[in-house]
Amino acid sequence: MVKLDEKEEHLNFTFQALADPTRRKILMQLVSGEATVLELAEPFQMSLPGISKHIKVLEKAGLIERGKSAQYRPCRIKVEALEEASSWLDQYRKLWEERLDRLDEYLMELQKSKRKFKKNES
Repeated sequence: MVKLDEKEEHLNFTFQALADPTRRKILMQLVSGEATVLELAEPFQMSLPGISKHIKVLEKAGLIERGKSAQYRPCRIKVEALEEASSWLDQYRKLWEERLDRLDEYLMELQKSKRKFKKNES
């Protein structure tokens, strides 16, 4: 079994958290500012304990943090974890862009060859 380093393990938590559409929607709500659990639960037809479970997953992944002032514990997004995931994805984005560029060049060459072939046939 391969032992994951702390950064890889954190990245796994991040992607597991982002895999769920409800959690992604909660994050989208937090983009515009902090919100309470009640405010986050409002658009969903889900119990408060259900929303709380989603919030705990997001918190464990480091995607959000909760305030600590008395009973008012607003949630806020933590951009650092998203930046980490985005950086990881950027490696693959560059790879695929390079591959698609090469494919585009190849297809243009094929098209030119096809035109030449058709001209020579006429």
